[in-house]
Amino acid sequence: MIVYGIKTCSTVQKAMAALAAAGKAPELRDVRKAPLSPAEIAEFEAAFGEKLINRASTTWRGLSEEERAQTIAALLTAHPTLMKRPVIRGNGLTLGWDAAAQEAQLGA
Repeated sequence: MIVYGIKTCSTVQKAMAALAAAGKAPELRDVRKAPLSPAEIAEFEAAFGEKLINRASTTWRGLSEEERAQTIAALLTAHPTLMKRPVIRGNGLTLGWDAAAQEAQLGA
């Protein structure tokens, strides 16, 4: 099980703690230190579309209109922290740590 995010993100920390408590042994992949590959970006974009970009983030608010108009792949390559977090590869692929993601990753 791989949790894609950043270690300082409180949502990622909550997901990691819950997964570990459930005996899932999650591995954190910090996308700042180990950026997503083009294949991973394409896979996540195919699964989640526009939802993959966190438009409420400080990073997004700091971008120019020209930067915001770039493709998802270009945005995540240049700014890995724009990814909505966490993306979890375990029981399927989930985005965020809402009730649906928790059920998918912990309920099985």
